[in-house]
Amino acid sequence: MQTSDDHAVLIEEPPKGRTRLIAVVAVLLAAFNLRLAVTSVGPVLDEIRDALGMSGTVAGLLTSVPVLCFAVFGLAAPRLARRIGAARVIMAGLALLTVGLIVRPYAPDTALFLLFSVVALGGIAVVNVLLPVIVKEQFPHRVGAMTGFYSVALNAGASIAAAATVPVSHAFGGWRLGLACWAVISLIALPSWFPLLRDRAGEVRQEAPAPDVRVSRSPVAWALAVFFGLQATGAYVIIGWLPQMFRDAGISAEEAGLLFAVASVLAVPMSFLLSAITGRMHSQSGLAAGLAVAGMAGWAGMWWSPAAAPWLWAVLLGISNAAFPLVLTMIALRGSTPATVVRLSAFAQGVGYLIAIPGPILIGFLHDRSGGWRVPLALSIALLVPQLLAGLAAGRNRQV
Repeated sequence: MQTSDDHAVLIEEPPKGRTRLIAVVAVLLAAFNLRLAVTSVGPVLDEIRDALGMSGTVAGLLTSVPVLCFAVFGLAAPRLARRIGAARVIMAGLALLTVGLIVRPYAPDTALFLLFSVVALGGIAVVNVLLPVIVKEQFPHRVGAMTGFYSVALNAGASIAAAATVPVSHAFGGWRLGLACWAVISLIALPSWFPLLRDRAGEVRQEAPAPDVRVSRSPVAWALAVFFGLQATGAYVIIGWLPQMFRDAGISAEEAGLLFAVASVLAVPMSFLLSAITGRMHSQSGLAAGLAVAGMAGWAGMWWSPAAAPWLWAVLLGISNAAFPLVLTMIALRGSTPATVVRLSAFAQGVGYLIAIPGPILIGFLHDRSGGWRVPLALSIALLVPQLLAGLAAGRNRQV
Protein backbone atom coordinates (compact mmCIF):
# COMPACT_ATOMS: atom_id res chain seq x y z
CA MET A 1 0.00 0.00 0.00
CA GLN A 2 1.13 3.51 -0.82
CA THR A 3 -0.61 6.81 -0.27
CA SER A 4 -0.18 9.95 -2.32
CA ASP A 5 -0.97 12.17 0.63
CA ASP A 6 -2.56 11.95 4.06
CA HIS A 7 -6.06 11.60 2.57
CA ALA A 8 -5.62 9.12 -0.27
CA VAL A 9 -4.69 5.49 -0.50
CA LEU A 10 -3.74 3.50 -3.55
CA ILE A 11 -5.57 0.20 -3.37
CA GLU A 12 -3.72 -2.75 -4.84
CA GLU A 13 -4.90 -6.17 -5.83
CA PRO A 14 -3.57 -8.90 -3.55
CA PRO A 15 -0.50 -10.65 -4.93
CA LYS A 16 -1.00 -14.04 -6.52
CA GLY A 17 1.14 -17.07 -7.23
CA ARG A 18 4.81 -16.25 -7.41
CA THR A 19 4.38 -12.75 -6.00
CA ARG A 20 2.56 -14.11 -2.96
CA LEU A 21 5.41 -16.55 -2.29
CA ILE A 22 7.94 -13.73 -2.69
CA ALA A 23 5.97 -11.64 -0.19
CA VAL A 24 5.96 -14.49 2.34
CA VAL A 25 9.72 -15.03 2.06
CA ALA A 26 10.49 -11.30 2.25
CA VAL A 27 8.29 -10.78 5.32
CA LEU A 28 9.72 -13.79 7.17
CA LEU A 29 13.35 -12.86 6.45
CA ALA A 30 12.77 -9.27 7.55
CA ALA A 31 11.00 -10.43 10.71
CA PHE A 32 13.86 -12.79 11.60
CA ASN A 33 16.12 -9.73 11.93
CA LEU A 34 13.89 -7.62 14.17
CA ARG A 35 15.47 -8.60 17.50
CA LEU A 36 19.01 -9.70 16.61
CA ALA A 37 20.51 -6.33 17.56
CA VAL A 38 18.69 -6.43 20.90
CA THR A 39 18.83 -9.99 22.23
CA SER A 40 22.49 -10.50 21.30
CA VAL A 41 23.55 -7.83 23.83
CA GLY A 42 22.12 -9.21 27.10
CA PRO A 43 24.21 -12.41 27.33
CA VAL A 44 27.48 -10.44 26.93
CA LEU A 45 26.42 -7.29 28.78
CA ASP A 46 29.00 -7.90 31.53
CA GLU A 47 31.80 -8.04 28.94
CA ILE A 48 30.50 -4.91 27.16
CA ARG A 49 30.31 -3.00 30.45
CA ASP A 50 33.84 -4.04 31.42
CA ALA A 51 35.27 -3.12 28.00
CA LEU A 52 33.54 0.25 27.75
CA GLY A 53 33.39 1.20 31.45
CA MET A 54 29.58 1.26 31.61
CA SER A 55 27.70 1.88 34.89
CA GLY A 56 24.48 0.04 35.72
CA THR A 57 22.43 3.16 34.96
CA VAL A 58 24.07 3.60 31.55
CA ALA A 59 23.54 -0.11 30.88
CA GLY A 60 19.89 0.50 31.72
CA LEU A 61 19.91 3.31 29.16
CA LEU A 62 21.36 0.85 26.64
CA THR A 63 18.41 -1.48 27.24
CA SER A 64 16.03 1.46 26.72
CA VAL A 65 17.60 2.60 23.44
CA PRO A 66 15.51 0.06 21.48
CA VAL A 67 12.20 1.35 22.80
CA LEU A 68 13.27 4.99 22.28
CA CYS A 69 14.24 4.24 18.67
CA PHE A 70 11.08 2.24 18.04
CA ALA A 71 8.99 5.16 19.30
CA VAL A 72 10.76 7.98 17.44
CA PHE A 73 11.52 6.24 14.14
CA GLY A 74 8.33 4.19 14.23
CA LEU A 75 6.19 7.33 14.23
CA ALA A 76 8.01 8.51 11.10
CA ALA A 77 7.52 5.24 9.21
CA PRO A 78 4.00 5.89 7.80
CA ARG A 79 5.01 9.25 6.29
CA LEU A 80 8.09 7.68 4.70
CA ALA A 81 5.96 4.84 3.36
CA ARG A 82 3.51 7.31 1.82
CA ARG A 83 6.33 9.05 -0.02
CA ILE A 84 8.47 6.18 -1.27
CA GLY A 85 6.50 2.99 -0.56
CA ALA A 86 6.50 0.59 2.38
CA ALA A 87 8.74 -2.00 0.70
CA ARG A 88 11.46 0.59 -0.05
CA VAL A 89 11.34 1.86 3.53
CA ILE A 90 11.70 -1.70 4.82
CA MET A 91 14.72 -2.23 2.57
CA ALA A 92 16.30 1.00 3.84
CA GLY A 93 15.64 -0.15 7.40
CA LEU A 94 17.40 -3.47 6.78
CA ALA A 95 20.37 -1.61 5.27
CA LEU A 96 20.66 0.62 8.35
CA LEU A 97 20.44 -2.44 10.58
CA THR A 98 23.31 -4.09 8.70
CA VAL A 99 25.55 -1.02 9.04
CA GLY A 100 24.78 -0.65 12.74
CA LEU A 101 25.44 -4.32 13.49
CA ILE A 102 28.81 -4.25 11.72
CA VAL A 103 30.14 -1.01 13.22
CA ARG A 104 28.66 -1.01 16.76
CA PRO A 105 30.84 -3.72 18.37
CA TYR A 106 34.04 -1.93 17.35
CA ALA A 107 33.06 1.41 18.88
CA PRO A 108 35.88 2.58 21.18
CA ASP A 109 33.60 4.08 23.83
CA THR A 110 30.08 4.03 25.24
CA ALA A 111 28.86 7.07 23.28
CA LEU A 112 29.70 5.57 19.88
CA PHE A 113 28.37 2.17 20.94
CA LEU A 114 25.05 3.86 21.75
CA LEU A 115 25.15 5.89 18.50
CA PHE A 116 25.51 2.85 16.25
CA SER A 117 22.94 1.02 18.36
CA VAL A 118 20.58 3.86 17.38
CA VAL A 119 21.49 3.35 13.70
CA ALA A 120 20.68 -0.37 13.86
CA LEU A 121 17.56 0.06 15.95
CA GLY A 122 16.26 2.93 13.84
CA GLY A 123 16.30 0.54 10.91
CA ILE A 124 14.43 -2.06 12.93
CA ALA A 125 11.87 0.52 14.04
CA VAL A 126 10.51 1.31 10.58
CA VAL A 127 10.32 -2.38 9.70
CA ASN A 128 8.49 -3.02 12.98
CA VAL A 129 5.72 -0.59 12.09
CA LEU A 130 5.35 -1.47 8.42
CA LEU A 131 5.30 -5.28 8.53
CA PRO A 132 1.75 -5.42 10.00
CA VAL A 133 0.69 -3.10 7.18
CA ILE A 134 2.23 -5.38 4.53
CA VAL A 135 0.48 -8.36 6.14
CA LYS A 136 -2.92 -6.63 6.22
CA GLU A 137 -2.57 -5.47 2.62
CA GLN A 138 -1.04 -8.54 0.99
CA PHE A 139 -2.85 -11.23 3.00
CA PRO A 140 -6.18 -9.63 3.98
CA HIS A 141 -7.86 -13.00 4.59
CA ARG A 142 -4.95 -14.54 6.49
CA VAL A 143 -3.98 -11.76 8.89
CA GLY A 144 -3.85 -14.00 11.98
CA ALA A 145 -1.88 -16.77 10.27
CA MET A 146 0.67 -14.47 8.64
CA THR A 147 1.10 -12.44 11.82
CA GLY A 148 1.72 -15.71 13.61
CA PHE A 149 4.29 -16.83 11.04
CA TYR A 150 6.28 -13.61 11.12
CA SER A 151 6.07 -13.51 14.93
CA VAL A 152 7.56 -17.01 14.89
CA ALA A 153 10.38 -15.80 12.61
CA LEU A 154 10.97 -12.77 14.85
CA ASN A 155 11.15 -14.87 18.01
CA ALA A 156 13.29 -17.52 16.32
CA GLY A 157 15.83 -14.83 15.45
CA ALA A 158 15.67 -13.41 18.98
CA SER A 159 16.15 -16.86 20.54
CA ILE A 160 19.03 -17.88 18.29
CA ALA A 161 20.87 -14.62 18.96
CA ALA A 162 20.31 -14.99 22.71
CA ALA A 163 21.50 -18.60 22.84
CA ALA A 164 24.36 -18.41 20.33
CA THR A 165 26.07 -15.07 21.11
CA VAL A 166 28.13 -16.41 24.04
CA PRO A 167 29.37 -19.59 22.29
CA VAL A 168 30.02 -17.66 19.07
CA SER A 169 31.96 -15.05 21.06
CA HIS A 170 34.06 -17.80 22.63
CA ALA A 171 34.66 -19.40 19.23
CA PHE A 172 35.67 -16.12 17.59
CA GLY A 173 37.80 -14.97 20.52
CA GLY A 174 35.69 -12.13 21.89
CA TRP A 175 32.31 -10.46 22.20
CA ARG A 176 32.95 -7.92 19.43
CA LEU A 177 32.97 -10.42 16.58
CA GLY A 178 30.26 -12.37 18.40
CA LEU A 179 27.97 -9.35 18.03
CA ALA A 180 29.10 -8.26 14.55
CA CYS A 181 28.44 -11.66 12.96
CA TRP A 182 24.66 -11.09 13.10
CA ALA A 183 24.99 -8.52 10.29
CA VAL A 184 25.27 -11.46 7.90
CA ILE A 185 21.62 -12.33 8.55
CA SER A 186 20.31 -8.85 7.80
CA LEU A 187 22.47 -8.72 4.68
CA ILE A 188 20.87 -11.95 3.45
CA ALA A 189 17.36 -10.51 3.96
CA LEU A 190 17.91 -7.45 1.74
CA PRO A 191 17.78 -9.08 -1.74
CA SER A 192 14.43 -10.76 -1.02
CA TRP A 193 12.71 -7.36 -1.31
CA PHE A 194 14.00 -6.50 -4.82
CA PRO A 195 11.66 -8.84 -6.73
CA LEU A 196 8.78 -7.71 -4.54
CA LEU A 197 9.42 -4.12 -5.63
CA ARG A 198 9.40 -5.12 -9.30
CA ASP A 199 6.30 -7.25 -9.02
CA ARG A 200 4.41 -4.56 -7.10
CA ALA A 201 5.38 -1.76 -9.48
CA GLY A 202 2.51 -2.26 -11.95
CA GLU A 203 -0.19 -3.48 -9.63
CA VAL A 204 -1.89 -0.20 -8.76
CA ARG A 205 -5.41 -0.52 -10.13
CA GLN A 206 -7.60 1.96 -8.33
CA GLU A 207 -7.26 5.09 -6.26
CA ALA A 208 -9.78 5.62 -3.49
CA PRO A 209 -10.02 8.10 -0.64
CA ALA A 210 -8.88 6.86 2.73
CA PRO A 211 -11.32 7.25 5.60
CA ASP A 212 -10.72 10.28 7.81
CA VAL A 213 -9.75 8.35 10.92
CA ARG A 214 -8.21 10.10 13.92
CA VAL A 215 -6.81 7.18 15.85
CA SER A 216 -5.58 9.42 18.66
CA ARG A 217 -9.23 10.00 19.62
CA SER A 218 -10.13 6.32 19.68
CA PRO A 219 -10.35 4.49 23.04
CA VAL A 220 -9.45 1.29 21.16
CA ALA A 221 -6.23 2.85 19.88
CA TRP A 222 -5.27 4.08 23.36
CA ALA A 223 -5.99 0.68 24.91
CA LEU A 224 -3.77 -0.95 22.27
CA ALA A 225 -1.03 1.64 22.85
CA VAL A 226 -1.01 1.16 26.64
CA PHE A 227 -1.11 -2.62 26.31
CA PHE A 228 1.68 -2.48 23.72
CA GLY A 229 3.77 -0.18 25.88
CA LEU A 230 3.50 -2.22 29.06
CA GLN A 231 4.15 -5.55 27.34
CA ALA A 232 7.17 -3.92 25.67
CA THR A 233 8.38 -2.73 29.08
CA GLY A 234 8.31 -6.29 30.39
CA ALA A 235 9.88 -7.66 27.22
CA TYR A 236 12.80 -5.24 27.30
CA VAL A 237 13.40 -5.81 30.99
CA ILE A 238 13.67 -9.51 30.08
CA ILE A 239 15.92 -8.77 27.11
CA GLY A 240 18.13 -6.31 28.96
CA TRP A 241 18.33 -7.74 32.45
CA LEU A 242 17.14 -11.35 32.73
CA PRO A 243 20.51 -12.94 31.85
CA GLN A 244 22.22 -10.64 34.38
CA MET A 245 19.66 -11.57 37.06
CA PHE A 246 20.44 -15.25 36.56
CA ARG A 247 24.21 -14.63 36.51
CA ASP A 248 23.99 -12.63 39.74
CA ALA A 249 22.20 -15.61 41.30
CA GLY A 250 25.27 -17.78 40.63
CA ILE A 251 24.18 -19.29 37.30
CA SER A 252 26.87 -19.53 34.60
CA ALA A 253 26.87 -17.21 31.59
CA GLU A 254 26.17 -20.12 29.23
CA GLU A 255 23.18 -21.37 31.24
CA ALA A 256 21.89 -17.82 31.70
CA GLY A 257 21.99 -17.40 27.91
CA LEU A 258 20.07 -20.65 27.47
CA LEU A 259 17.47 -19.62 30.05
CA PHE A 260 17.05 -16.33 28.24
CA ALA A 261 16.74 -18.24 24.96
CA VAL A 262 13.98 -20.38 26.49
CA ALA A 263 12.08 -17.25 27.51
CA SER A 264 12.42 -16.02 23.92
CA VAL A 265 11.89 -19.27 22.01
CA LEU A 266 8.66 -20.10 23.83
CA ALA A 267 7.05 -17.32 21.84
CA VAL A 268 7.48 -19.54 18.74
CA PRO A 269 4.92 -22.23 19.70
CA MET A 270 2.84 -19.56 21.44
CA SER A 271 2.74 -17.57 18.19
CA PHE A 272 1.56 -20.64 16.29
CA LEU A 273 -1.10 -21.27 18.90
CA LEU A 274 -2.25 -17.67 19.00
CA SER A 275 -2.34 -17.38 15.21
CA ALA A 276 -4.58 -20.45 15.07
CA ILE A 277 -7.15 -19.14 17.54
CA THR A 278 -6.91 -15.35 17.79
CA GLY A 279 -8.47 -14.48 14.44
CA ARG A 280 -11.41 -16.80 15.15
CA MET A 281 -12.22 -15.24 18.50
CA HIS A 282 -14.61 -12.32 18.87
CA SER A 283 -12.60 -11.08 21.86
CA GLN A 284 -8.94 -11.52 22.83
CA SER A 285 -9.37 -10.09 26.33
CA GLY A 286 -9.06 -13.46 28.07
CA LEU A 287 -5.81 -14.23 26.25
CA ALA A 288 -4.33 -10.86 27.22
CA ALA A 289 -5.26 -11.39 30.87
CA GLY A 290 -3.85 -14.93 30.94
CA LEU A 291 -0.49 -13.81 29.57
CA ALA A 292 -0.27 -11.06 32.19
CA VAL A 293 -0.95 -13.56 34.98
CA ALA A 294 1.82 -15.83 33.67
CA GLY A 295 4.20 -12.86 33.78
CA MET A 296 3.24 -12.07 37.36
CA ALA A 297 4.00 -15.67 38.36
CA GLY A 298 7.36 -15.64 36.57
CA TRP A 299 8.56 -12.37 38.10
CA ALA A 300 7.28 -13.45 41.52
CA GLY A 301 9.41 -16.59 41.23
CA MET A 302 12.44 -14.50 40.31
CA TRP A 303 11.74 -12.24 43.30
CA TRP A 304 11.57 -15.26 45.63
CA SER A 305 14.69 -17.05 44.32
CA PRO A 306 16.04 -16.98 40.74
CA ALA A 307 18.09 -20.15 41.27
CA ALA A 308 15.30 -22.16 42.93
CA ALA A 309 13.49 -23.05 39.69
CA PRO A 310 15.12 -21.00 36.92
CA TRP A 311 13.70 -23.05 34.06
CA LEU A 312 10.14 -22.64 35.39
CA TRP A 313 10.57 -18.89 35.77
CA ALA A 314 11.98 -18.69 32.21
CA VAL A 315 9.00 -20.67 30.87
CA LEU A 316 6.46 -18.43 32.62
CA LEU A 317 8.18 -15.28 31.39
CA GLY A 318 8.34 -16.76 27.89
CA ILE A 319 4.60 -17.35 27.95
CA SER A 320 4.09 -13.77 29.07
CA ASN A 321 6.25 -12.58 26.16
CA ALA A 322 3.64 -13.93 23.74
CA ALA A 323 1.75 -10.68 24.41
CA PHE A 324 3.81 -9.24 21.55
CA PRO A 325 2.39 -11.39 18.71
CA LEU A 326 -1.03 -11.05 20.35
CA VAL A 327 -0.98 -7.25 20.23
CA LEU A 328 0.31 -7.26 16.64
CA THR A 329 -2.63 -9.43 15.64
CA MET A 330 -5.04 -7.21 17.55
CA ILE A 331 -3.69 -4.13 15.75
CA ALA A 332 -4.39 -5.75 12.39
CA LEU A 333 -7.84 -6.94 13.50
CA ARG A 334 -8.90 -3.62 15.03
CA GLY A 335 -8.16 -1.65 11.86
CA SER A 336 -11.06 -1.77 9.41
CA THR A 337 -8.88 -1.04 6.33
CA PRO A 338 -5.17 -1.22 5.43
CA ALA A 339 -5.06 2.59 5.60
CA THR A 340 -6.39 2.51 9.15
CA VAL A 341 -3.95 -0.24 10.10
CA VAL A 342 -1.05 2.00 8.99
CA ARG A 343 -2.17 4.72 11.37
CA LEU A 344 -3.16 2.34 14.15
CA SER A 345 0.14 0.45 13.94
CA ALA A 346 2.17 3.68 14.02
CA PHE A 347 0.13 5.10 16.89
CA ALA A 348 0.04 1.96 19.04
CA GLN A 349 3.73 1.20 18.54
CA GLY A 350 4.94 4.81 18.66
CA VAL A 351 3.02 5.76 21.81
CA GLY A 352 3.54 2.28 23.25
CA TYR A 353 7.31 2.44 22.94
CA LEU A 354 7.31 5.94 24.47
CA ILE A 355 5.50 4.41 27.46
CA ALA A 356 8.13 1.66 27.62
CA ILE A 357 11.22 3.92 27.57
CA PRO A 358 11.55 4.52 31.35
CA GLY A 359 11.14 0.88 32.38
CA PRO A 360 14.56 -0.67 31.65
CA ILE A 361 16.36 2.51 32.79
CA LEU A 362 14.44 2.50 36.07
CA ILE A 363 15.20 -1.18 36.59
CA GLY A 364 18.95 -0.48 36.25
CA PHE A 365 18.72 2.57 38.52
CA LEU A 366 16.80 0.66 41.22
CA HIS A 367 19.29 -2.20 40.99
CA ASP A 368 22.19 0.19 41.52
CA ARG A 369 20.49 1.98 44.42
CA SER A 370 19.16 -1.11 46.21
CA GLY A 371 22.16 -3.35 45.54
CA GLY A 372 19.96 -6.24 44.43
CA TRP A 373 17.05 -7.32 42.25
CA ARG A 374 14.09 -7.50 44.67
CA VAL A 375 13.00 -3.87 44.31
CA PRO A 376 13.23 -3.91 40.49
CA LEU A 377 11.38 -7.22 40.39
CA ALA A 378 8.60 -5.86 42.60
CA LEU A 379 8.17 -3.03 40.08
CA SER A 380 8.00 -5.55 37.22
CA ILE A 381 5.20 -7.42 39.00
CA ALA A 382 3.29 -4.21 39.69
CA LEU A 383 3.43 -3.06 36.04
CA LEU A 384 1.58 -6.18 34.94
CA VAL A 385 -1.59 -5.01 36.70
CA PRO A 386 -2.26 -2.06 34.33
CA GLN A 387 -1.11 -4.26 31.43
CA LEU A 388 -3.83 -6.75 32.33
CA LEU A 389 -6.47 -4.00 32.48
CA ALA A 390 -5.35 -2.48 29.16
CA GLY A 391 -5.39 -5.94 27.56
CA LEU A 392 -8.96 -6.50 28.67
CA ALA A 393 -9.97 -3.23 26.97
CA ALA A 394 -7.86 -3.73 23.83
CA GLY A 395 -9.14 -7.28 23.32
CA ARG A 396 -12.79 -6.31 23.03
CA ASN A 397 -14.40 -6.87 19.63
CA ARG A 398 -14.33 -3.32 18.27
CA GLN A 399 -12.78 -1.65 15.23
CA VAL A 400 -11.30 1.74 14.51
